Amino acid sequence: MAGATTEERGNSGAARKGPGSARPPKPPKPSRRSGPRGPGGQGPSLKGLRRGPVLVVALAAALLLAAGCTWVLYGSSWLRIEKVTTSGTGVLTSQQVLAAAAVPVGAPLVSVDTDEIASRLRGRLPRIDSVDVVRAWPHGIGLKVTERKPVLLIRKDANFVEVDASGVRFDTVAKAPAGVAVLELNAAQSPSGRRFDEERLLHEAVGVAGGLPQAVAKETVQVKVGSYDSVVLELTGGRTVVWGSGELGEAKGRALTALLKASPKASHFDVSVPTAPSVSGS
Repeated sequence: MAGATTEERGNSGAARKGPGSARPPKPPKPSRRSGPRGPGGQGPSLKGLRRGPVLVVALAAALLLAAGCTWVLYGSSWLRIEKVTTSGTGVLTSQQVLAAAAVPVGAPLVSVDTDEIASRLRGRLPRIDSVDVVRAWPHGIGLKVTERKPVLLIRKDANFVEVDASGVRFDTVAKAPAGVAVLELNAAQSPSGRRFDEERLLHEAVGVAGGLPQAVAKETVQVKVGSYDSVVLELTGGRTVVWGSGELGEAKGRALTALLKASPKASHFDVSVPTAPSVSGS
């Protein structure tokens, strides 16, 4: 083989470089999933490098702000209760309301449970119908009270029990308030006693008294209830009004108001049928 001719060596080399011969491998392409690159695709961008520290600073600032607000609201002396005021009282005094409310003076204003204070007031002072407890920033609490108004009185020994328009007995007083009628309940012998007990008749009387026109209510001294459909009003000057049942109260009130104006000297009025009222004793 050492004596191979030049032609043979040439043919051998041509065979190795033919169409089926192997080609050198191409260099690998850069991955598209690599980290952020700058212009031209070389290395991370400046925007990406700056984003991390900015987020850290923003988070730290938010935490500091939240901590500062919490301290101002709960830890500092700037927003603490220094004064409690009342409004809307009539029979009750401000001192009674303040004592029953027991607002924690000196406590952070934001921590006060206003619903609890309102509930405490209604429980300790039944005369209170409703109360709004409001924060008066930066140092106050306001108590806006609405008292119950009696529309009827029930005798209890030498005292009087006040009853509001909802039938709630809310207080006992030694002296009858002016302009409030006294209930006289005589339902023991009533044929409807089994169906309408005293509590039901009391609510009926309260409904009648609470629905009277203001001018009539001021002159009503007593509300007599014998049965469900037998309600009689005693007015000043010895005048009586047959009211009947508690139904059609507004129409009966209008009829009675008209009769009182038309016959001021009459002593007996009947509005049990408001479309056909009558008057006598004039």
